[in-house]
Amino acid sequence: MKRMQRLAVFGLLVGAALGAWAQAESAAPAAKVLRYSFRIAETGFDPAQISDLYSRTIAANIFEAPLQFEFLARPFRYRANTLAELPKVSPDFKTFTFRVKPNIHFADDPAFNGKKRELVAADYVYSWKRHYDPRWKSQNLYILENAKILGLSELRQELMAAKKPFDYDREVEGLRVIDKYTFELKTAEPNPRLLLNFTDGSAFGAVAREVVEAYGDRIMEHPVGTGPFRLAQWRRASQIVLERNPGYRDEYYDEEAPPDDPLAQAAVAANRGKKLPLVDRVEIAIVEENQPRWLAFLRGDHDILWEVPAEYADIAMPNNQLAPHLKKRDITMVRYSRADVSFSYFNMEDPVVGGYTPEKVALRRAISLAVDLDKEIRLVRKSQAIPSQGPIAPETWGYDPDLKTEMSDFDRPRAKALLDLFGYVDRDGDGWREQPNGSPLRLEYSTQPDQQSRQLNELWRKNMDAIGIRIEFKTAKWPENLKQSTAGKLMMWGLGWSAVAPDGDTFLALGYGGNKGQANKARFDLPAFNKAYLAQKVLPNGPERQVAMDEAQRLMVAYMPAKLHVHRVWTDLAQPWVIGYHRNGFVREFWKWVDVDVEMQRRMAQ
Repeated sequence: MKRMQRLAVFGLLVGAALGAWAQAESAAPAAKVLRYSFRIAETGFDPAQISDLYSRTIAANIFEAPLQFEFLARPFRYRANTLAELPKVSPDFKTFTFRVKPNIHFADDPAFNGKKRELVAADYVYSWKRHYDPRWKSQNLYILENAKILGLSELRQELMAAKKPFDYDREVEGLRVIDKYTFELKTAEPNPRLLLNFTDGSAFGAVAREVVEAYGDRIMEHPVGTGPFRLAQWRRASQIVLERNPGYRDEYYDEEAPPDDPLAQAAVAANRGKKLPLVDRVEIAIVEENQPRWLAFLRGDHDILWEVPAEYADIAMPNNQLAPHLKKRDITMVRYSRADVSFSYFNMEDPVVGGYTPEKVALRRAISLAVDLDKEIRLVRKSQAIPSQGPIAPETWGYDPDLKTEMSDFDRPRAKALLDLFGYVDRDGDGWREQPNGSPLRLEYSTQPDQQSRQLNELWRKNMDAIGIRIEFKTAKWPENLKQSTAGKLMMWGLGWSAVAPDGDTFLALGYGGNKGQANKARFDLPAFNKAYLAQKVLPNGPERQVAMDEAQRLMVAYMPAKLHVHRVWTDLAQPWVIGYHRNGFVREFWKWVDVDVEMQRRMAQ
């Protein structure tokens, strides 16, 4: 009897405890989760190794650069991020002094042995040196090498020649620690725009040496930064989950909206003064096909649709206006020019399409003239792009909206005449042209398995069939194509290149010989182009620099190492429960400024 009484009392106590727990749970605020999607899989999250847009978007929300662009400000401008103030710059633009703000800490990680780890000047010095370490095969090394930081390229070459590992402890004149919070960068030549690069946490964010040494070759899986989020879960090519970094410093929403932008003004009114980040989690699904991405947004499974798929443009925004059925649901539309260029490059070291002799240049120019850009823009891109006249994109310094070049011309008779003139003719009567030496002329274009790539491939086939050139398509996942491209093993590949800062230099970098295997996938190496590129790099913005940039663009069009297709116009959609959504093309880490109304999200998703 007593045993039964004791059990009854125990049951009452457990019941009361569970009831109290449930009550506490219901009283606790629900987690704010922002649900997002990528259409291409990530490769990893190490700033020294990644170069693709999707991996860099994740990394930028974990790692912090010393500077950052203001989210809403127009014209674009940057401010101190992890620095106490903007860097001090010498009058000759050769010496840059950075002072790190005290009391910023890395997210907790076992590599720190249970101790809080403060961000210090040595972390940036170490992180930027990693790009020079051959072990990591940095795709962004060209940015630092082009800046000609004193002593670092020489150290890299010396150690590579001696077959020794990179020596992080050897001090070099160009990048050194001054004191705990201060470091200095020195260059051999003037660099008026160098600081623009250090707004990008995905490439130049601070990484702790202990973390790299703890995880070694698995560092792509273990990003540990000082940013607002940390990696919580990762299922490769399937899902990435970020969660609020509990050790993130006290930062508050303090953005400034342009007077002519009501969407930005509404974001400021709703979020000013709130502690960052505004959401607790960001869940990113990898959805490679456009139809499932579109339907997931319509069902309310995703909160934001990043870049409305071109095939749904007429449904989502007929005549570039938000469709009535979406307006009825209070969907937010954000439309913006991307500072990017979509192009198909030719491997300049390939025996078929590469080379600088007149017949090779003629072949590439003929291929370009046979590409029907108007049809590509109307049918595949659904008018969400403008033709490219040169590599430099809108929204960047150096772009000329009035420029007109052969790059956008569609002229099949001229294409055929060029091929005939330089000996690319059908010698055996099978309907296909051969090379001037009689060997087969066959293009191999690398591509991906998604729907838009298939549509673009079909246009390429029709365009080449019309001038008698065989083309074959080699399909692989995007990360595999990137790997092969970097190694110089692809004949042709189509991809996009976007700027991290509002300056056209990054697009000219696609053709600079010193960037072969990095930004310069075409492996183009023309002395006259290199001269023009280097000249514009050291000049301040002004007419003289514009002349040098125009010359570089002219040479790129003339030698055609890439068929430059379009500059894209992107449209994003956000659900009504997403608060403060906007876009700045030079800010990858924007999730911290976006909020979610959880109650509305629950109510409307039911």
